[in-house]
Amino acid sequence: MLKFPYGISDFCQLVTENYFYVDRTAKLRLIEEAGKQILFLRPRRFGKSLLLSMLENYYDVAKAGEFERLFGHLAIGVNPTPKHNQYFILKWDFSNVSPEGDIHQIRQALHRYLNARIERFAADYQLLLHTPIKIDVADAQASFQSLLNAVRQTPYRLYLLIDEYDSFANELMMGTASYDPSRYQTLLSGEGALKVLFKAVKSASGDGSLERVFITGVSPVMLTDLTSSYNVAKNIYLEPEFNDLCGFVEAELQSVLEQLVTNCQLPPETVAEALATMRTFYNGYGFNTMTTQWVYNPTLTLYFLEHFQKYCQAPERMLDNNLAMDRGKLAYLTTLPQGKALIVAALTQDPPVTVPQLEDRFGVAAMLNASIQNTKFLASLLYYLGVLTLAGRNTFGQLQLVIPNLVVRKLYVECLQELFLPEISTQDAVATAVQRFYQTGEFQPLCDFVEQRLFSVFDNRDYPPANELTVKTLFLTLLFNDTFYIMDSETALERRYADLTMIVRPTMRQYQLLDVLIEFKYIKLEEVKRAGKDVKVMSADTLKQLPAVKQQLSQAVTQLQDYRDRLQRAYQGQLRLRVYAVVAVGFERLVWEEV
Repeated sequence: MLKFPYGISDFCQLVTENYFYVDRTAKLRLIEEAGKQILFLRPRRFGKSLLLSMLENYYDVAKAGEFERLFGHLAIGVNPTPKHNQYFILKWDFSNVSPEGDIHQIRQALHRYLNARIERFAADYQLLLHTPIKIDVADAQASFQSLLNAVRQTPYRLYLLIDEYDSFANELMMGTASYDPSRYQTLLSGEGALKVLFKAVKSASGDGSLERVFITGVSPVMLTDLTSSYNVAKNIYLEPEFNDLCGFVEAELQSVLEQLVTNCQLPPETVAEALATMRTFYNGYGFNTMTTQWVYNPTLTLYFLEHFQKYCQAPERMLDNNLAMDRGKLAYLTTLPQGKALIVAALTQDPPVTVPQLEDRFGVAAMLNASIQNTKFLASLLYYLGVLTLAGRNTFGQLQLVIPNLVVRKLYVECLQELFLPEISTQDAVATAVQRFYQTGEFQPLCDFVEQRLFSVFDNRDYPPANELTVKTLFLTLLFNDTFYIMDSETALERRYADLTMIVRPTMRQYQLLDVLIEFKYIKLEEVKRAGKDVKVMSADTLKQLPAVKQQLSQAVTQLQDYRDRLQRAYQGQLRLRVYAVVAVGFERLVWEEV
């Protein structure tokens, strides 16, 4: 029976209690060589806190006697660096500081937290410190200076670990109703508490008492606001050797799945099936342009493995509730100029969102200033938040950003659903039509809903020019269901691409659900030589006989016949497949045929 460390970020507990652990300790040497003050960014719940805990346990002078037990069986234990167990460790986690209340209350919360951490430091190292640390309850910066003075009197130096350095900015970014941006600005401006604190960190690194700093966060949003106080950290988050510093790669999951399948007494082919499911839903993160190996989200992976071990099958809900709140990041984006258009463009992925380079210096003032926001700004923000990821460069050398996997695609779809279907009554009506489609293949009610309710919503300047991708996005928004289906757009079928496939998940194939394949076409009104008001009142049969419509419908049917054969071969004929050709005539009408 394996023990999966879901929700555990304590390295000592993980190792000593024999939890599942993929060794990342070989990276410690690379981190040492990278620099003395490091900034490492990754999306939320991506294993950053466990990384800091590993650093803490490796470098802490007070844990020298534990080195063999903690690291002896790991890569770094075989060939340790001379720096192991040579530092005092001070750890700050700014997610523990509440941003609520007025500026005075926030400053007090910050001082209380820092003083508590300094008191913990004094207690942990009391036998190694030669002078006492004085705690100033009104001024944590003074307490920090006292700590540094005490460190100077010893042969050791300080290693400062800072987790969630950008917590205040993230709270603001999520648009918390009670959050006042001016309070954040006060913390960072002039002699604001955060700015003074990082100024003290920079100063200490220059006087010899503070030798190393490792900072984690989600985005570089706060760096610009801290530049004058702290501009010495080296960014390693885009360097290839640290691509998999947090998270899993596929080869590391193969053996554990084999063990789980054996324990469950399932057929050996279940391993490939489970791995394919995980790959579709959780893989796909790339954190540099040279990566050849995608990274799995570690929190979701452990959620899956823990569930599989307990129930011998994949979870029905592939999105762990602890990450469901990430949809707030996309909801925030829709409030910004160009935000809705970027979400639609990212969801269609044809072509991928492109930027010349990632934006790495933008403060909260810029984030709130609509006049300077553009695609590069917003797309970079989504990359740091983990809802877009790097996918190499295009033929012009631009960075390509795509949605990493199906579980993140769900967040996009839910965001659009909230925009398109805000009323409960509308949600109920479309849910009924969608359920009938899953079960019976009845397609016309869906087309009626798109014509009557969604075309009018989508036809405005917030969105890209209308084409077949626009129509596909509307249907994807309505039909998306990752409990029943593995849903994809532009599915590769022997080097050909289908617009939208809905393949019943292996664990759901026991139920009477249909597999679906849809091809979309789009015709402008001028191509049919009819006004929109005339197209709206035409019968479906009359529309189908218009030359442009007839041609596009025929082309879609021909493509689908080929795709259907390829898809059936890929799934060895086990699909209950229904196939549809859909032609949109402007933003007025839809005609379709079942193939």
